[in-house]
Amino acid sequence: MNSVDLKKSNHEYWGKRSLSYSDVNKEELSGTQHMKWQALLDEEIQKVFHSKRQDIKILDIGAGPGFISIILSELGYKVIAADFSKEMLAEAEKNYEDFVRSRNMGQADDADGCDEAKNIEFREEDAMELSFPDESFDVVFSRNLIWNLPDPEKAYREWLRVLKKGGCLLVFDANWYAFLRDEEKRREYEEDRKNVAARGMDDYNIGENFNVMDEIADRLPLTGTDRPKWDADLLRRLGIEDITTNVDAGSMVYSEKELINYASTPLFMVKAVK
Repeated sequence: MNSVDLKKSNHEYWGKRSLSYSDVNKEELSGTQHMKWQALLDEEIQKVFHSKRQDIKILDIGAGPGFISIILSELGYKVIAADFSKEMLAEAEKNYEDFVRSRNMGQADDADGCDEAKNIEFREEDAMELSFPDESFDVVFSRNLIWNLPDPEKAYREWLRVLKKGGCLLVFDANWYAFLRDEEKRREYEEDRKNVAARGMDDYNIGENFNVMDEIADRLPLTGTDRPKWDADLLRRLGIEDITTNVDAGSMVYSEKELINYASTPLFMVKAVK
């Protein structure tokens, strides 16, 4: 499967996953993840800028159904929620409007009210070929996207291109599907499934058409790669010197259910200042 076919397969898969993935984002918005993610991202951004939030423009690339964009906009940041899936963006807009309505309960519940409060712009974008001019953003944020791209190096180059000098790149990801390459990881992954079932929890790794992503992941370039080492090494080659990583960022933002679901694939953070 070449990169064009991978891109097409990804697009079709995530379009079909938009509703179920949106349910996960809604769970995050109403759960402990809301405040945890908000506090962590605000702290990391303010370490770099020490600026008024309304003066900081953020690109959330691979925004999906909008969780991160929503919680950043709630803090006052200007956010562009970008995704290659129209279906995901439709869910993101709906989730944002529902969030604003619930937050402003008791006030006039109309479209104008949502628009007035809106500081998110929703854009259909290809993470590897962005349409924005050079140095358009103070912050570029990504969660659980790089692993899924046919050309992750091209994506990183694009993100750095649209990032302002002195700007901050924040990438959260995990070694998803490492079990396709490593037998020990396979055993750990299967143990996660048993632990989730034993606790009567929803399993985020089981669902309709999930086998399709197994087939796609088996052909992706980063499956089985040592990350975040790969990310940091690439960023250094691209001329970035100020790089920090956290190999267990999930411990700061995950719910108990997520920690059990993803015990064998801990979420990591890569932070780079251009």
